[in-house]
Amino acid sequence: MIAAACEMQVDAGLKLLKMPGAARAWRALAREAQAQGQGYDAFLAALLDAELQSRRENRLNQHLRQARFPQVKTLDTFDFTAQPSVSKPRVLGLARGEFVKHGESVVFVGPPGTGKSHLATALGVACIQAGHRVRFTTVTALANDLLAARDDHSLTRVMRRWRAIPLVILDELGFVPLSTDGAQVLFQFISDRYDHGRSVIVTTNLEFSRWTEVFHDAQMTAALLDRLTHRCHIFEHRGESYRFRESLQRQ
Repeated sequence: MIAAACEMQVDAGLKLLKMPGAARAWRALAREAQAQGQGYDAFLAALLDAELQSRRENRLNQHLRQARFPQVKTLDTFDFTAQPSVSKPRVLGLARGEFVKHGESVVFVGPPGTGKSHLATALGVACIQAGHRVRFTTVTALANDLLAARDDHSLTRVMRRWRAIPLVILDELGFVPLSTDGAQVLFQFISDRYDHGRSVIVTTNLEFSRWTEVFHDAQMTAALLDRLTHRCHIFEHRGESYRFRESLQRQ
């Protein structure tokens, strides 16, 4: 049995040292060590492991919150059999996060409802688990934020802040038309990430030949595609919308 005074001292010490994982686990680990006749070294190793595991989980949860995913989705919930045009081995290979280290990008192209945002989010989650910081945003929201920063003369500072994030997911390119100014700041954003070896994942319902509908200017569109596709993994989704298919099945 552990004396009450000793318990209080251990609790206070772990709290002072900011070791909440160890504070939660030490009583159970002490009972287990006593029951199994373990030495102090084994107990200490188990206690430190509990604290390290707690910190890893807290850091993962913090980074997931900072990513601002609308919904957290993972690769194990994606039905690759329903989207055979997308190579499962290629996607799983990207999930290791090596493409982020190399400043490579990913583009998912295809009709609405075919799983592009799911895969983009799931890759983002996998990259967080691999140790990378990630941020999710729609193209429209990003363009509006960048325009606001340009108007108050803070665009350089805002770009630098985005540049600190190794992977940015740009969802729904082409779903909502951009203004000419919005297209220009988006071009500047993607070019900046390319120049500094930072990765993006883009989801779009538009084939590359139609990107002038977003950026309005053929020369600027060509320059952007030249940068984006230079170090890029491209996936083409085909078929009808999952949501439309499920709606028909319910009816």
